[in-house]
Formats: sequence, structure tokens, C-alpha cells
Amino acid sequence: MPTDKKNVRAGAKTSVKANFAQPGNSPRVPIVSSLHLASGRSKELSEFEFGMIIANNAFNRWIVRCISAAGMKDMTPTDVLVLHHINHRAREKKLADIAFILNIEDAHIVNYSLKKLHAQGLVNTERRGKEVLYSTNEAGQDLCKRYYEIRERLLVSGLTGDDAESFELAELARFLRILSGLYEQAARSATSM
Repeated sequence: MPTDKKNVRAGAKTSVKANFAQPGNSPRVPIVSSLHLASGRSKELSEFEFGMIIANNAFNRWIVRCISAAGMKDMTPTDVLVLHHINHRAREKKLADIAFILNIEDAHIVNYSLKKLHAQGLVNTERRGKEVLYSTNEAGQDLCKRYYEIRERLLVSGLTGDDAESFELAELARFLRILSGLYEQAARSATSM
């Protein structure tokens, strides 16, 4: 048995890895925010949901602080996402299309962000018939560029950039898209109950 603290820590880390790497050694307690939801058939889904909750909150905090560092204070996560989507491919966007792409059910939320972005001088509007089209102006494009530079320096630089990591990120994104469909179907079913 190790006697000094360094060896004790090393031994503890080894045993934790061994238990984690070999399912069935001991019952694994799921890391969840609501244990009552993890008592059913899929403890792993509850654990994944908790992971999504904390990742979503961290992501929202990050994008708001990044846009603030880029020079625009008092923006919500939705404002930031809407701005980036409007800037995407330098094409004009309609309200309904923005809400659809960002998977925001309530178009009023997107409309409120659009009004804020227009008032902040970041987007232009153009009416064509009954439709209003939105595009980023020079100030909006510059803000997106500064955001990109800060993102590269503070966030992307923390990634390894190797093929294995890129593959894992792509697979995770694919899996999240699949699960979003599952949640959408479950939400429709819950609405009809």
C-alpha cells in the first residue's frame, strides 16, 4: 500500500480509471440533476440531459461574454445567434427562416432580437412585398469578425485540431441532431395528450 500522498493520489486515479473503463465492476451512479428522472429505463439519457443542461448554460454564457469582448454589451444568447445567422453566407434572411434554422418555435422571440439588432445598428431591413428581409450591415459584419477572432483565440485554440477530435465533434453534432428529432417528436406527442 502506498505511503506518501503522491502515490496515494496516483493509485486512486488508476483505480477510478479502471472502474470507469470496465463496466460491471461496481454500480455507477449517474451524474444527473434530477435523480427521479434517472430511475427509469434510461439512466444514461438522464445523464446526457444533465450534460446538455450544463453545456447549454456554459455555451450561452460564453457567447454573451464573447460578443461583449467583441464590443457589444447587453446582448442575449438569442441576439447573438440571430446576428450570426443573418451574417451567414452574406444572404438576406426572413424572420420565419431564421426561426426555423435556429429551431425557435416562438417567432416573437426572434422578432424581438431582430428589432434590437436593428436598433443597435447591426442589421439592415428591406421590405419586399409582405416580407421583411434582414442582412448584416458593415457594423454587424465587423462585430461578427471580431467575435470570430476572439473565438479563435480563446476557444478554438483549446482544441487539439487532430483528426480524432474532429471526428468525435462531427459525430457528437450528428448525434445531437438525431436526438433533437426525438425530442421534437416527443414534444408533439406531449402536446396532444
